[in-house]
Amino acid sequence: MRPADGAAWITGASGGIGRAVALRLAAEGWTVYATARSAEKLELLAAEATGPGRIVPMPGDVADAARMAACVAGITAEGPLALAILNAGIYTPMRAQNFRADTAAQMLDVNLKGVTNALEPLLEHMIARGDGHLAITASVAGYRGLPDAAVYSATKAGLIAMCEALAMDLVGLGVRITVINPGFVATEATSVNEFDMPFLMQPDEAATRIVEGLKKPGFELAFPRRFALILKTIGLLPNRAYIWVVRKALGWDKL
Repeated sequence: MRPADGAAWITGASGGIGRAVALRLAAEGWTVYATARSAEKLELLAAEATGPGRIVPMPGDVADAARMAACVAGITAEGPLALAILNAGIYTPMRAQNFRADTAAQMLDVNLKGVTNALEPLLEHMIARGDGHLAITASVAGYRGLPDAAVYSATKAGLIAMCEALAMDLVGLGVRITVINPGFVATEATSVNEFDMPFLMQPDEAATRIVEGLKKPGFELAFPRRFALILKTIGLLPNRAYIWVVRKALGWDKL
């Protein structure tokens, strides 16, 4: 999609990848509607936008289905919504020893339900128009379970499967769907990790990969490519071997 085709909408736009992508799209001429819970952060983001495009703050909580419907209605009242990047997500490290149902529920509400809350009005709009591009930010952590990420990996695996199923439904309807699977990106969420993060990437670099990648054909946009390939290859191992390899890589086999 191009700026001439309509507006763009990004959730989780107040920080990290979402913020960097919003700025990059505005610099390329898009009118970007930016959604996050903090109206103040969105106003600061809008003031920072440069280039021929602009950023329009649209505060909202993705866990609020009514608000997501209102966001889409507000955008489409002004014109077509050509590109939607459903990026909002949270990550809390959690292992078996400190598993909390309430913490798990928060991740499920934002990472999974937050996407479905936005998808309903988006699909209705784009299918009716016979045009549009949906992009959903999952993670390489969704390929298989990863340490400290039992619930997070589950939510991202769910998003990958959801995108795969929707891609089958959208064939012939004029709507494209892309699943975005980043590796480690230096954000507030990943700053809590207590281990060395391989192939760590800065948000601006991730934004470049996303914006340029969405211009090309293909269902999955995964980066860094070498890291994604390593995880996919390890993921082919039987369960027992996979668990042994991951524990050894982290040094947990010596605990």
